Amino acid sequence: MTIRPHLYVDADACPVKAEAVKVAERHGLPVVFVANAFFAVPRGPSVRLQVVTGSFDAADDWIVEHARRNDVVVTTDIPLASRCLKLGARVLKPNGQRYTDDNIGDALATRELMSDLRAYGAHGGPPPFTPRDRSRFLDALELVVREAVKAREATRPA
Repeated sequence: MTIRPHLYVDADACPVKAEAVKVAERHGLPVVFVANAFFAVPRGPSVRLQVVTGSFDAADDWIVEHARRNDVVVTTDIPLASRCLKLGARVLKPNGQRYTDDNIGDALATRELMSDLRAYGAHGGPPPFTPRDRSRFLDALELVVREAVKAREATRPA
């Protein structure tokens, strides 16, 4: 029997919780929302909330401890994305953009640059989340989940 990939959602500020559950349920994937505090999550037979306490990065650390090759992680946290990619997980932002081994270095460098600019008084942040971002996320998650399921099935023992 093949173990289905898991979908881990860095949930504290995730705007696509319901969409993540919708796609995961269509493919029979368990969904784990990981957060620093309790909140209501979309209901589903394979949906759970994992509340972590402790350090600022406790949710990130929990995801890294549990994610495996071909699991799917949804996060805007670039260092977390980098850690998950090293595990072989597939990583998406809530706007549908995919983090890959090819673009994570640039993302980390840009994050550092923006942090330095903010330290010198420059203002800015991510653009507002739009309905188009939500639609892009649904399309991208569908594709990534299909890839993960196919890859997991290809590696199952005979």
